[in-house]
Amino acid sequence: MKYALFLGCTIPVRSQNYEMSAREVAKKLGIDFVDIEEFSCCGFPMKSASTETALLLTAKNLAVAAEKKMDICTLCNACTGVLTEANKELSENKELREKINEKLKDIDKEYKKGVKIRHFSRILYEDIGLERLKDTVKRDLSSLRISVHYGCHYERPKDLYDDFDDPENPISLDRLVEATGANSVDIALEMAKNKLDNVTANKVDALVTHCPFCSIMYEDNRRKIETKFDVQYNDLPVLFYPQLLGLAMGLDKKQLGFRLNKIKANALLEKLGIE
Repeated sequence: MKYALFLGCTIPVRSQNYEMSAREVAKKLGIDFVDIEEFSCCGFPMKSASTETALLLTAKNLAVAAEKKMDICTLCNACTGVLTEANKELSENKELREKINEKLKDIDKEYKKGVKIRHFSRILYEDIGLERLKDTVKRDLSSLRISVHYGCHYERPKDLYDDFDDPENPISLDRLVEATGANSVDIALEMAKNKLDNVTANKVDALVTHCPFCSIMYEDNRRKIETKFDVQYNDLPVLFYPQLLGLAMGLDKKQLGFRLNKIKANALLEKLGIE
């Protein structure tokens, strides 16, 4: 399997551990990530200011992938949503497609139908499959209790993602966690504090996500939440799913970028006998 890896803006700056662990896991599974220098911002940050500018940015990225004749693998939920939505819009609306392509001529690009956008977690779930993931497990994670956070854009709106998962009752990331041998603890939430309260009450070893923006909320803003609400979460670590999967595969914590986790996972690693 070969994919053009789309990192977006946030991951290279604030979530390098996500990128590192995803690349290592992909190697283990025979997934070939190709880096495309021409990729730029997905357009998401511009949507509130100018939908046309956002669409142009997105279309340019899709045009680059079409030139390379490659599908796109995303790690960021926001990038996934924006690229998928624009791809659907441009492929179905001939008038809009012609308008955007007229502007893209200025940089010698042309949007063409056919490029598919897939989140890395969806590739693991659908293309690699749970059974093959289980076969890669070399380290026992059965002592870990893990809570997952899907993020807003992973399966919403569901018709955009071909009903891949149920946004009201998602299961795919839970199943991916369970494939590592760890136990997924099901909890309900609406806000970050409520989530952290529930996670702490369930005495889990880590919170797992696959979205860099969600990681920022639960890691970077943790101290703000603790100060404002006068609570303590006892340094509950936040892991990206490829970090958990990489541990199960027996990969070294350095390869998986654990040193870059803002909230250190020392207790979890010690529980697994990892120094």
